[in-house]
Amino acid sequence: MKRILLTLTVFVAGLSMIAPDINAQDNSRAAARQERMDKWHQEMAQFRAKSEQNRELRELADSLAGVQAFAAVRNQDFVLEADQVTFRNGMTTFVNSNTNFISVKGKRAVVQISPSNFASGPNGLGGVTVDGMITGQQTMTDKKGRVTYSFNVMGVGINAQVEIYMVPGTNNASATIYPNFNSNTVWLEGTLVPYENSDVIEGSSL
Repeated sequence: MKRILLTLTVFVAGLSMIAPDINAQDNSRAAARQERMDKWHQEMAQFRAKSEQNRELRELADSLAGVQAFAAVRNQDFVLEADQVTFRNGMTTFVNSNTNFISVKGKRAVVQISPSNFASGPNGLGGVTVDGMITGQQTMTDKKGRVTYSFNVMGVGINAQVEIYMVPGTNNASATIYPNFNSNTVWLEGTLVPYENSDVIEGSSL
């Protein structure tokens, strides 16, 4: 009996010595976990702050580009560089914005559609380039601030009505080209920039 009591006493004493170590380990783990959580919250706060700053910078850049685009349209000195073209049959293709565009410089307009990168085309750039003189230009702004600029263009290879639609607050724009002699309407989407800021490549006109 005495031997059993002595064994229990030793066992309990051993547990009492181990318990502080276990508690210390638990406290250490809890502290490390809390440190990781605090660091995570700090990093997320920094990420959100940076994202918000980047969003504000993007919005500011878009707004400035939109102001420039509207001024360029008002001055009839711009290029709509298209990266997407949709044809009358509904086929949409992504294109090179350097070779697909509508440009306006004073009274002269150039419409170039070059959807092919593999064929030379009449303009030497895989498509067609036509230019002519502008008449009947008109600018309209609706209640939501959306601007529509329309004009007629007439030349050797073109006789069409062009409507350009600008997205408020940005320089994103789209255009519809309505040929007067057929129903081969074409739609373009891209960005509108001042003429001097454009680096489009103009092919040989018809």
